[in-house]
Amino acid sequence: MAAHCEVCGKQRRVANNVSHSNIKTKSIQRPNLRRVHTRLANGTRRHVRVCSRCLRSGAVAKA
Repeated sequence: MAAHCEVCGKQRRVANNVSHSNIKTKSIQRPNLRRVHTRLANGTRRHVRVCSRCLRSGAVAKA
């Protein structure tokens, strides 16, 4: 399952952990996704994976 928000498209970020001796190792930062019921335009309910920012801002109307 892809780790991205179905509303805004936010997805994982790849970054480097840099040690004191300047050794770089990859790290992944994932978005804070929630699986919620939402009501679509035609009146049906559906599960969607949305980030917490879209929920907080009201971009998704919970069913």
